[in-house]
Amino acid sequence: MSDKNKAKKFIPKPPQKPNFQLWLIVTAVIVLIGVTWFNQNTAVVDINMKRFEDMVLGNDVKKVVVVYNQNYVEVTLNEEALNNQRYKDELESQQRFYNAQGPHYKINVADVANFLDFYNELESKLPEDQRIGYSAKKEESWGNWISSFGFLILIFFLFWMMMRRMSGPSGPGGQIFNVGKSKAQLFDAENKVKITFDNVAGLDEAKEEVEEIVEFLKTPSKFTKLGGKIPKGALLIGPPGTGKTLLAKAVAGEAGVPFFTLSGSDFVEMFVGVGAARVRDLFKQAKEKAPCIIFIDEIDAIGRSRGKGQMPGSNDERENTLNSLLVEMDGFGTDSGVIVLAATNRPDVLDSALLRAGRFDRQISIDKPDIVGREAIFRVHLGPIKSSEDVEPKKLAAQTPGFAGAEIANVCNEAALIAARRNKTSVDMQDFQDAIDRVIGGLEKKNKIISPEEKQIVAYHEAGHAVAGWFLEHADPLVKVSIVPRGIAALGYAQYLPKEQFLYQTEQLIDEMCMALGGRASEEIIFKKISTGALSDLERITKMAYSIVSVYGMNDKIGNVSFYDSKGGEYKFDKPYSEATAQTIDEEVRKLIAFAYDRTKELLSKHKVELEKIAKALLEKEILFQSDLESIIGKRPFERETTYEKFTRTVDDKEKLEKDKALAEKLAMNSGDDESSSDSVKEDIVENKGS
Repeated sequence: MSDKNKAKKFIPKPPQKPNFQLWLIVTAVIVLIGVTWFNQNTAVVDINMKRFEDMVLGNDVKKVVVVYNQNYVEVTLNEEALNNQRYKDELESQQRFYNAQGPHYKINVADVANFLDFYNELESKLPEDQRIGYSAKKEESWGNWISSFGFLILIFFLFWMMMRRMSGPSGPGGQIFNVGKSKAQLFDAENKVKITFDNVAGLDEAKEEVEEIVEFLKTPSKFTKLGGKIPKGALLIGPPGTGKTLLAKAVAGEAGVPFFTLSGSDFVEMFVGVGAARVRDLFKQAKEKAPCIIFIDEIDAIGRSRGKGQMPGSNDERENTLNSLLVEMDGFGTDSGVIVLAATNRPDVLDSALLRAGRFDRQISIDKPDIVGREAIFRVHLGPIKSSEDVEPKKLAAQTPGFAGAEIANVCNEAALIAARRNKTSVDMQDFQDAIDRVIGGLEKKNKIISPEEKQIVAYHEAGHAVAGWFLEHADPLVKVSIVPRGIAALGYAQYLPKEQFLYQTEQLIDEMCMALGGRASEEIIFKKISTGALSDLERITKMAYSIVSVYGMNDKIGNVSFYDSKGGEYKFDKPYSEATAQTIDEEVRKLIAFAYDRTKELLSKHKVELEKIAKALLEKEILFQSDLESIIGKRPFERETTYEKFTRTVDDKEKLEKDKALAEKLAMNSGDDESSSDSVKEDIVENKGS
């Protein structure tokens, strides 16, 4: 191990300090038990009046104390009597230890006055030099009092400690007495968030919207002088992992005002009325610190549409919380100065009253980034990573279509972990390729035992996908095909590079279906049998076929009709079409899938030679790239520019244009100089155009 690794040796955390309240309870119990035990074990021996009379007449008593408020008498023996073996054995047998100073015996009396008369008469029988008299006192022994009421003291003490813990900021009670208080976390000048807008990439339009809110809070006069008002709220809508919470963190870091943040589930509690009380308390705190921002993450936890799924006569606590939120955001007594930011990936379930203008004036859509946005996100996450020179963010962005920001961050982290596992000094492009495969296909199972027959089936299955996609015009170009087992049940996978588009034509969708059916068609052509390996492919094409027929209106028999429920749940219990239409939809879906399957089988039979070549190459190498396919079966017969090629060409054209503009400005500046310098600039322009 190197010195550097030794210096970074793991240092265990110091042990946590013991809980002070727990030790206080333990100490109190021990003290109570000790005092009670001591009091019981130092108790005097009870005797009767006859025994007391014998002691007095035998000159064995040193002191007599009358406890007048407890009706008993304490008797203390003198030294000579203590040395008497009879008394010594009696005292030692009755108690574990005794106090030599006394008292040693006790007499319970019914009436103190009668005892004193008896004692005076008894002493009259003794000579005057042997009379000791008596003394009187009032009992104030804490030991007896504790032994009598100790159990009650312990119960009240434990109850007090429990109530204190339950009403505090922590403990198993969960703030039972502060249950109506807001759980929002406050960020202000003292504990400011360090994330800024520079850490947010690929969300230029959304960032511009929230930047304007921050600027309004910093310089309101810029907007108010033109009659503008500060927006009351902004709702961030987008799929999971696209950066909604990150954007809110950037607002917290950039805004120079207090920032309250909490989740929608923080309002939910088992007690009735707690959610509404927390909403009121939150806005009360916010108004005291106005102007400020409140961020509610996953607002769909309390913002769902009212009246759905509620039993008749029941009280829905979530609806009460939503009503309180609606009133606080835009009610009769609403004050300005509080901006509400919220995020959700389920805008379809939100109540319409919550979405209206005046509550959420802006609805900011945050979609998955395109190739330009992915490149910007990669550049942000590559900043802290020690990457090699061959790592190109443009190429990584092109190879991760459909990835959200969180998935890109995961790819960068996985690449760094893979490079560290391989003891590399920097993260290279191969590590990023493996990380992308890890995220898409799952963990590589190198030691998974697969029979040669199964491996051959997987090879021809994946080769069928590759050949079908290679010779279909509208199919996505292949990037990589592998028969290395990954994930839970994936024995192989093919990665494609889809085009950045939002509209699809019928021919494109059918080509996608044919490419997905390439694996099963290849198995039937080569082995005359089919396997269960096409499960995910069949699931995909079934959903695609039903979408073509019943959603997009691309079927001639069904017509231009869409049964898509954009609000989710409106057709949950009742289909918006008859049984005859449902039967027709099923028939048309089967016809469409059968047509695509027959077309795929025909295509693969035509290119059976190429299918055999790719399958054998897969069995030999296990992984094939696009360049390998070009060397094996030639280039694709279609002139179709990939997204990466188009993106690279556009960037190169922009760079050349900027370079031409800079050279032209240089030429204009040197127009008054000698001809030699002007000619050199012209030569640079000509050379740049030629390149």
